[in-house]
Amino acid sequence: MFEHMAELAIRRSRLVLVVAALAVALMGVVGAGAFDKLKGGGFDDPASPSTRAAKVIDEKFGGETNLVLLVRSPDGRIDTPASTERGRGLVADLKKDKRLSNVVSFWETNSPDLRSKDGHEAMVLAHVRGDTTEQRKNAIEILDTYSGTYRDTLTVQAGAGAAVGADLSNQVVEDLILAETIAIPLTLVLLMVVFGSMVAALLPLAIALIAIIGSFAQLFLLGSVTDVADTATNLTTALGLGLGIDYALLMVSRFREQLTAGASVDDAVRHTVRTAGRTVAFSAATVAAALAALLVFPHYFLRSMGFTGVGVVALAALSTLLVMPALLKVLGHRVNSGRLPWAKGQRSDAREPLWGRLARGVMRRPLLTALPVLAVLLFAASPLLNITFGTPDERVLPKDAESRQVSQVLREHFGSSEDSALHIVIGRPVDRAPLASYASQLAALKGVERVETSAGVYTPGQSAATGPANAALGRPDAQRISVVSSLTPKSDAAQSLVKQARSVTPPPGTHPLVGGNDAVLVDAKESIADKLPLAVALIVLTTFLLLFLFTGSIVQPLRALVLNLISLGATLGVMTWIFHDGHLSSLLGFTAQPMEMTMTVLMFCIAFGLSMDYEVFVTSRIKELHDQGADNETAVVNGLGHTGRIVSAAACLLAVSFFAFGTARISFMQMFGLGSGLAVLLDAIAVRGVLVPAAMRLLGRSAWYAPGFLRRLHGRYGLSEGGPEPTSVPGPASAASTHTENPTRV
Repeated sequence: MFEHMAELAIRRSRLVLVVAALAVALMGVVGAGAFDKLKGGGFDDPASPSTRAAKVIDEKFGGETNLVLLVRSPDGRIDTPASTERGRGLVADLKKDKRLSNVVSFWETNSPDLRSKDGHEAMVLAHVRGDTTEQRKNAIEILDTYSGTYRDTLTVQAGAGAAVGADLSNQVVEDLILAETIAIPLTLVLLMVVFGSMVAALLPLAIALIAIIGSFAQLFLLGSVTDVADTATNLTTALGLGLGIDYALLMVSRFREQLTAGASVDDAVRHTVRTAGRTVAFSAATVAAALAALLVFPHYFLRSMGFTGVGVVALAALSTLLVMPALLKVLGHRVNSGRLPWAKGQRSDAREPLWGRLARGVMRRPLLTALPVLAVLLFAASPLLNITFGTPDERVLPKDAESRQVSQVLREHFGSSEDSALHIVIGRPVDRAPLASYASQLAALKGVERVETSAGVYTPGQSAATGPANAALGRPDAQRISVVSSLTPKSDAAQSLVKQARSVTPPPGTHPLVGGNDAVLVDAKESIADKLPLAVALIVLTTFLLLFLFTGSIVQPLRALVLNLISLGATLGVMTWIFHDGHLSSLLGFTAQPMEMTMTVLMFCIAFGLSMDYEVFVTSRIKELHDQGADNETAVVNGLGHTGRIVSAAACLLAVSFFAFGTARISFMQMFGLGSGLAVLLDAIAVRGVLVPAAMRLLGRSAWYAPGFLRRLHGRYGLSEGGPEPTSVPGPASAASTHTENPTRV
């Protein structure tokens, strides 16, 4: 397969480049409409009770409150005759707006919960119609119409879910533009430093841009057939830029190495595709396997990240394998053109003395060098012992976001929040007596202030209604119940209330669905916890299989999995210390809160995949030298000598593309960018530089062990970087092995 790719690039290089240019142009046209296909949210399980409750409320009761308008009057107090007249005029306009339903205000109900404690502000509650995409569009239009100074009298600000979603959508685009504005120029500078040649530096950037443009076309196509989260744009651009550069960097480095060694251009292309190209293919497979595990989760945020992540990895790999060899063939020795003043001539053996010396030093004293590194990594992981999880809310936005400011005012100036209540729905008729009994049981739960139903309002300690019935909560075919508590939203007590409410004996023959923000959090935790073991198992199994096919050893995959989990634990621990515990919050400008579950899972899968990316880079060269007859220490030292500079450069370049998202003003995107970048650097420096050579020295000859039947299986179906395959690899107690040159089969 790889030989055919090389020959195609050599014989039809210009045709390949023309077809590629046309394909990129087409992808650019298609991808221009990607943003219109994307949706906000996606953090909820569509099969969970809370999501099903929201769906029933949408269908039968016009929807839950997802928009809160905070209204202030120039008169100071909101309940003066003049303010009341203006407020009723605003409400009349809102009720005429077909994009809204269930509009409720203080001026109609005189409910003290809808007026601030000092009487200076009032709330208007409403539901923005439509699915997720329509809601986002409608919310943005509604905010443009009503937010600000309304009819030169009332001051209106918007909050709650729909407003938060609109602010998030706008902020995602701003953050993406800023991140790419930083990442692309800085990446070009680093590439020039690495290669010392302007032409060579531009080649990886060209592959990265192809991957990014293709990823937006992919987003458009996926968004046309399934739900795709708008934050997928950040993932695809970061991965497209980083992996495109990583893979192209490996190819260009190997090509230049061959030219320096005296090979012809055609032979250099063949060798590059056969060796580095094979590594790229395996590396892409390991990253894609880790991201594919996201597909087991029902949340479309994670599923869309899985689909788009696998797609962008495939685009980066295919463009590297098909377009890069053609570019190298056309350029030939001109790949070194535009040499920069500081550039030094490339060594013919392409080894970097620093990495070779580091590997040799580690292998001489493996325990002395590895134990301190392990201690630091385990200490960095220690904050995970106290980690808690949550779902995203307005606090992920910057403090100057209007929807966040409104939420702050509601918490400080108002009493019980209708927006944080539990919403219970029964999708069938219920008689008044059993409904009253059920409401009384709910009112008796700890922390509940009142329970509103179509049969009346129930308060703790009272078996009969203490307030007027709300006819809007009842229908001939359904009942809706609102449970208002004094508990802090998303606290342990609030989550406990959800579970208690679900355990209350319902009216006979009914199956109530409990929804609301706290119920969403409870369901999200349970949904992630249910699917996480399967996702981890798939990652472990696919990684083990791929690395076995690549190395022919069962020890190497186990060693790679253990070391990667240690470095990932350190990364997640540092992110917990920063974003959960609040360290560096003033510097980075975020509000500390529980770790967002779906983003933590996403970061784990991406970081794991990228760690395996560098595992393949390093192991491939070590395996190649080992297969050529080098002893274990020589193979590791020279393998790291060959690949150390490439891996460190690739890690720095990839980290830049992720760290650029550390400038985001959405806190979970900051965490994603900083965490992924840190994971890449930790893996490249601590794991590849120290722990891998130490582990290989301690394992000795057993590092390449596999049972006989698996060796035969690998001999038939396995792949390697190139070079001769050993016919057998002895176990720990075996004598020296004998190598024969067998061609690797594809």
